[in-house]
Amino acid sequence: MAFLMDDSRPIFVQIAERIEDDIIEGVLPEESQVLSTNQFAAFYKINPATAAKGVNMLVDEGILYKKRGIGMFVAEGARAKVVEKRKEQFFEEYVVAMVREAKKLGISAEQLTEMIRRGDDV
Repeated sequence: MAFLMDDSRPIFVQIAERIEDDIIEGVLPEESQVLSTNQFAAFYKINPATAAKGVNMLVDEGILYKKRGIGMFVAEGARAKVVEKRKEQFFEEYVVAMVREAKKLGISAEQLTEMIRRGDDV
């Protein structure tokens, strides 16, 4: 679960994304327990409130849920939710930007499609 913090983005967002990555990759299957906010805080040497903000963000999205007195767990259907969320983010962040730039450069849809196919070899 180790990763380097990115100073350009809020830490709580990075904590949430790390949990999401672990869910997508199957490291955290549905109904498995996630680290506590105190464990996250100790591991990353951050304020527990910051760790809690990242975890609570996922609770609000229905990706995690709390078992009172026990801890946080991965919700049923969480992987599908995270994958759909990430697909939409991918579309907004990369595809839209790519299409806009292609239009500026006069790249046709066919040419863009061919470029994407060439990218499969990368």
